[in-house]
Amino acid sequence: MQLTADGLACVRGGREVFNGLGFSLAAGEALVVTGRNGAGKSSLLRMIGGLVRIAAGRLTLDGGQVDTPLAEHAHYLGHLDAMKPSLTVAENLQFWAEFLGTGRHAIEPALAAVELSPLAGLPAAYLSAGQRRRLSIARLVAVPRPIWLLDEPTSALDAPSQKRLAELMRDHLAGGGMIVAAAHGPIGLERARELKMGAA
Repeated sequence: MQLTADGLACVRGGREVFNGLGFSLAAGEALVVTGRNGAGKSSLLRMIGGLVRIAAGRLTLDGGQVDTPLAEHAHYLGHLDAMKPSLTVAENLQFWAEFLGTGRHAIEPALAAVELSPLAGLPAAYLSAGQRRRLSIARLVAVPRPIWLLDEPTSALDAPSQKRLAELMRDHLAGGGMIVAAAHGPIGLERARELKMGAA
């Protein structure tokens, strides 16, 4: 599987955020996107995830499931942790697992992977910022997809949780997955390539 960007341009609110952007990423590889605030790191991730329109250029995925759009091969983990405060930890994850097609059997292993099993019955409203982030990460585990789009993935995580996330990312890559991560600092992937974006 290979993800290729060729001559990508992004326009937001009438302003050109970036243009002429290109890269290629193969199965088992990670790309860390760096740059100043406003350089377009988040916009690039959202573009790959189908959430931002491509103004010019193209994105292609070779070796994916036939007749499945690129966005459906990807998980996007953004700045905001999407969850319902009134639902329990397990119910939040169950919603995503059922909505995205894996079902209930995936919930417990995913919660265990981020060490949230003891809090499965707790309403999400009571979670700390770091625990909410871990619940969002659990969605990556519960619903396998080959491309992980991670926007500042270590945000709000303590040192042990950052280490666990790094382990999950390495496992994902070892299984042939791909990661594109926007970050201002290290995320625990020593062999990741870097794409440095300049502010428009």
